[in-house]
This record gives sequence, C-alpha cells and structure tokens, in this order.
Amino acid sequence: MADHYWEQLVASGKIDVSEQGFEKKQRMVDVDTLTHKDAREVGAEWMCFQAIELLKLNEFFESLNWGEQQIQLAITQLISRAVCPYSEWRTSRWIKENSAVCEITGYPAQKITKDKLYKSALDLYKVNGPLEQFLSNRTNELFDLQDRIILYDLTNTYFEGARRGSKLAQHAKKKSKEKRDDAKLIVLALVVNIEGFVKFSSVFEGTKSDSSSLGDMVDNIRLCTSGSHRAIVVLDAGIATEENLTLLQEKGYDYVCVGRVLSVTNRTFGGLKQRIPNHIVKLTLTAQISMDPNSLSVNFIIRFFKINFF
Repeated sequence: MADHYWEQLVASGKIDVSEQGFEKKQRMVDVDTLTHKDAREVGAEWMCFQAIELLKLNEFFESLNWGEQQIQLAITQLISRAVCPYSEWRTSRWIKENSAVCEITGYPAQKITKDKLYKSALDLYKVNGPLEQFLSNRTNELFDLQDRIILYDLTNTYFEGARRGSKLAQHAKKKSKEKRDDAKLIVLALVVNIEGFVKFSSVFEGTKSDSSSLGDMVDNIRLCTSGSHRAIVVLDAGIATEENLTLLQEKGYDYVCVGRVLSVTNRTFGGLKQRIPNHIVKLTLTAQISMDPNSLSVNFIIRFFKINFF
C-alpha cells in the first residue's frame, strides 16, 4: 500500500528527488545504514533444539507433570550444556550476553540465574534413570537399532576440593587415571552400543573396583537395551573375572572379553589345557627373553580372547 501511494506521488511530480535518492528511498532496508544491536549466536543452539524435538523430550517431561517453564528451563539447560559446557555462573552469563537459546526455547532470558540452572540440573538428575531408558528406546526407534553388541567400561575422575562428608568421593590409592592419588575420586561407569549411543550410566564411590561394578549394572543393562534377543557384552580384562562372566550367562547375555594374561614356563606348559576354559578361540603366543648372559631364560606369555556364543 505504501509503495503504491509513493509511486503515485513521484509520478505526479509532487516529490522532487534525484534518481539516486529515489532508488535509495525505494529500498525497504537501507543496508548502508544497517547496524548490529544485541547480536547473538543461534546455529548450534538451533541444531540441538531440533535434535531434542526429534527425541520428543517435551513429551517425556510432560509425562512427569512438569510445568511449561520448568520444561523450557530444562531444555535450555540441556542445550547450554551441549554448546557451552562451563559452570552455572559462566553459562548464565553466556545465555544472557551471547546466545539466543532462550528465544528458541521460550524461557525468559531475564529470569536465568546460576541458582535456577543448579536447580534445573538437580531436577534432571532426579529422573536420570527413566530419562536414560527413554532416550535409549527413542534412539533405537529413530535409527532402527537392535543393541546386539553393547560395551561396558569404567573410568574415574578426581575432585580438587576436600569433599568432606561425601559418600561417593573417596581416596583410592593407585587408581587415579590422572595419577592424582592425593585427591578423592569417583568412578564413572558407562554402557554404550556399537553406534556410540549411551544406554546407561552410573556413578560409584572412588574405591569401587572394576570387577565389583558389574553386578550393580547388569540388571539396568537389560532395562535400557533392546530385550528381544540375546545381546553380547564386550568387557575388558579388569572386569572379566570368572564370577562376572558366570553372572552374565545367568542373566542371559553372551560376552566377548580380553582374558587375563597367563605367565607360562616349561613347568606349567604341560598343564595348560586344564587352566584355559573351553571357550577360548584365539591364542597369541609371544616370548620374553632375558638378555642377561649369566641367566638365559625364556618366558612364554599367552594372550587370549574369550568368546562364548549361545
């Protein structure tokens, strides 16, 4: 409408403008005078939001009877953790000063504080079990996954602070992956499928040994993976004790694991068959030779994989 009347005024000669000025006034936006104000990042945030929509996390949170703003804040928290994985204080500043995440999720940016991010994280952690199970099943549906092979392993991390009174953070000598035997540790356990999707996770006390963790995890593995077939669990040598392997079979799993190294000399080589279970299918024989001229000796080490299929 404005363009129509503008053209009529120019055509009737009632407005005296030069050709250059006329072209300039015709523009809907004068790019020569365009300035940026309150510019914000949106690319990575939008990609994360699309992934969250595909995962139907809104439906999951609604099933918990969460309110609209609680859901918006939780999604803001998840996106922020993916794009800007820093402290709550720094994340709140990033949201207010740099990111358009709140414009995407609908949560008012002026309400963001570090304390609200703390509370939202605690709300999410309270439902971490059902949330992991929901995401495991949802990713299986999206990508038509069967979870025929799942991998289980552990690691640990340390705290710089004293963590007085913590039931999880404990001193565990000679177990720190970062060689921080002076600091308190926690153990992180993770179950993933071969496509890399997390199936289940857990946090144990720092004194938890690798071999003793499987009993606490094995029932949750079934809940968070496809149960329509017999799955194969892949373990490393630290977890693959005979007790754990028996437990897996009793729970309906098969397994692939690295066997523990056997040191074999000429005195035990003859009885080797009695020491190795029947389901070992691959043997690698190497030799360690002492170069001391006064004591020449050869020690054979057998490294093997245990595989047990139904």
